[in-house]
Amino acid sequence: MGQTTSVPATTTTAPPSGCPMHQDSKLTQCPVDHAKPAQCPVDHSKPAQCPVDPQTLNSLNQMPNLPQSPAPNQTIHLPLDRTESSIPRDRSAKWEYPSPQQFYNALVRKGWETPEEHVEVMVEIHNFLNEQAWQEVLKWEKRACDSDDIQLARFKGRPGEMSPKARFWMFAGWLLPSRFNTEPPFDRHDWVVRRPKSGDEVRYVIDYYSAPPEPDGSPVFSLDVRPALDSFGSIKERIAVATEDVWASFKERPSKRT
Repeated sequence: MGQTTSVPATTTTAPPSGCPMHQDSKLTQCPVDHAKPAQCPVDHSKPAQCPVDPQTLNSLNQMPNLPQSPAPNQTIHLPLDRTESSIPRDRSAKWEYPSPQQFYNALVRKGWETPEEHVEVMVEIHNFLNEQAWQEVLKWEKRACDSDDIQLARFKGRPGEMSPKARFWMFAGWLLPSRFNTEPPFDRHDWVVRRPKSGDEVRYVIDYYSAPPEPDGSPVFSLDVRPALDSFGSIKERIAVATEDVWASFKERPSKRT
């Protein structure tokens, strides 16, 4: 990651040139203010105060079924089309991303003041980052089971709950701010991956960070994707990868001449 080594990421990536965020010079940064950690459009931390009946939540993503109708006081038309992802949901279908209208309705439900004209760009960023996260999951799965037949069984946004690893890096940033990142992840997801051949399910933790922008101001995001430490197999893979990374770093160091 060059100068972004302070961010504990498995991949750092900028949206492709075709992304709408590159079509307007004013949108050189993510339109969401990440000064404070982002939150799920529906607050489930206090069920008694949740404005959505828990019985109406989709068990696969812990979100309500978002309407396609315009929100109150909405002034512009937002597309209703949903984009199919590359992420298998089961053997016969793939996950679909929310339409810009559904995305906006989710933001309104939470009470966020989001410029309507930025929603389509936000959806593009959202979709792009999740596609990159899935590619990182597949890299881990290749190590563990060497199979392409992997499915995303369910997922949950947990932006209000910082992962132990993110807390560790925040502490490191507090101790050594010149070397480590001092900004928390702006989002967190937990994805449960199904391995159809064995029937096993593996939970992955994904931390989403904002990385230093490109020289032209284009936003860059950093993803830290790894299996959760809740099974022996996942612990084994995490240790193996960490050991390989340290060894690779050691071998890259220039040797001293005598």
